[in-house]
Amino acid sequence: MHTIRFIMVGGFLGAGKTTTLARLGRHYLAQGLKIGLVTNDQAQDLVDTHLLRQQGFPVEEVAGACFCCKFDELLDKVNALDGSQRPDVVLAEPVGSCTDLVATVIQPLKDLYGARFSVAPYVVLFKPSHGLKILRGDASVGFSPKAAYIFRKQLEEADVVLLNRLDELTPAEADELARLVAAHYPATPLLKVSAKTGAGFDAVVEWLDQQGDFGRRILDIDYDTYAAGEAELGWLNRKVHVQAAQPFALDELLIDVVRQLRAALAGAAAEVAHLKAIGLWEGFFGVANLVTTAGDAVLSVPSRCQVSELDLIVNARVAMDPDELRRHVAEVLARECQRRGATLTDIAVQSFRPGRPTPTHRYVAAV
Repeated sequence: MHTIRFIMVGGFLGAGKTTTLARLGRHYLAQGLKIGLVTNDQAQDLVDTHLLRQQGFPVEEVAGACFCCKFDELLDKVNALDGSQRPDVVLAEPVGSCTDLVATVIQPLKDLYGARFSVAPYVVLFKPSHGLKILRGDASVGFSPKAAYIFRKQLEEADVVLLNRLDELTPAEADELARLVAAHYPATPLLKVSAKTGAGFDAVVEWLDQQGDFGRRILDIDYDTYAAGEAELGWLNRKVHVQAAQPFALDELLIDVVRQLRAALAGAAAEVAHLKAIGLWEGFFGVANLVTTAGDAVLSVPSRCQVSELDLIVNARVAMDPDELRRHVAEVLARECQRRGATLTDIAVQSFRPGRPTPTHRYVAAV
């Protein structure tokens, strides 16, 4: 039987999972291995899926709930990749508001499909902007204790924690974060990395290449608190078609949309967990994102092109009522398109609060 190395990379919304998976994908391709990726979201039209496909990766998407609640669909998507790509390695990116993945994904894979999958150590990315405040116990974190509970539980079940975004931190900030993680999770190894630059990734690959009895940290978790923490977030995926009489800079549109949304959400005292916008047209694409209300909008993938037509997708995960979030996004998109003399046509929109997690399987003890 063809054995697949299964690598799942967890972490909170905006921690850098997609960038990490893309870097790992390029590494394994350079080693002569075939890869496949599976993304995951509570809704369809995930920016991450489009971004990874535009980079040339074979990608399948599990939409509508977390991997834990759609375990069988996760297997179906891996089967689809196996039928078309025969991957040696499958890289999986769970929803950033999801935890308890060892008990609901890793343990079932090892127990029920151990002959087919070789499961790598479970790595979880640490997001500095929110993580610093959460581990300090700062009251100004922007999320309720129930949402912060999810962040903490994600780290608790990791085989190794990756302190990501090293390129954005001073040495003193990185050292403080490392001390905080070590104080809260003393038995868990910590690696300092930058998914963006690749700093520290040799050590990550060494970890992921290890064989052993990993993925055994079954959480003692309160699903009522977990569900309430997820439900705190308003979730929006909106896809529109934009058309103008005259060409305009795609990158300027993307960064302006994210900046204006940041201003609107800050004015509403709403904390951003993650906000992404991608523009796509005839092989060109660009991405802008925001990982905290207190941060700056970043053009993470520039297109450097002029367009008069494009598909624009916005993914927003914000601690606010989803109807209000939908209104803010609609107002900003309409205003920014009007500034460019462009018309906007809706293709799809979903806005909601995530429902209670109901795992397909949940192991209470490691096999």
